[in-house]
Amino acid sequence: MEFTTETTQAQAIVDLFRATFTDSEGADEGAVIGDFVAALLSTTPARDIFVFSALDGDTVQASAIFTRLRFQDDARTAFILSPMAVATDRQGKGLGQKLLHHALQQLRDAGVAVALTYGDINFYGRVGFRQIDETVAKAPLPLSFPEGWLAQSLTEAELTPLKGASTCVEALNDPALW
Repeated sequence: MEFTTETTQAQAIVDLFRATFTDSEGADEGAVIGDFVAALLSTTPARDIFVFSALDGDTVQASAIFTRLRFQDDARTAFILSPMAVATDRQGKGLGQKLLHHALQQLRDAGVAVALTYGDINFYGRVGFRQIDETVAKAPLPLSFPEGWLAQSLTEAELTPLKGASTCVEALNDPALW
């Protein structure tokens, strides 16, 4: 398995998300997430996005997309993981965790101070995320499931509250995704 940040296979990445979410959540959700990923890849400035993929030969087996999350009164660099997918037939074998460990190290090396996500603590807790509330980091839009708001410090410093309101990239700025 090779990890890459290349997005030359953008359509394969979109197709992975569409197929994975169709398998787990149904065709409508698959279409929503596929369209969301296509928008992220086509509209987000390069300085505001990291795309990490796991390749088996030329086939994208997993992908994790992090985009910039800005906090109005905080100088720390923060990125949010949204979304992530592992091919259905590769799930439960540790590939997602390996990809995230790699991605989080790459973010550390790039000077990112805080990683956030909105998802399942049982999965993301395995790679260092912990539950937070909006006193630690204000979400850019109302959270449908506040218990899924997660973060971790990517520095040696303990995670302290991020100051001010937050804003996300345009493609993520959709209440239906939150």
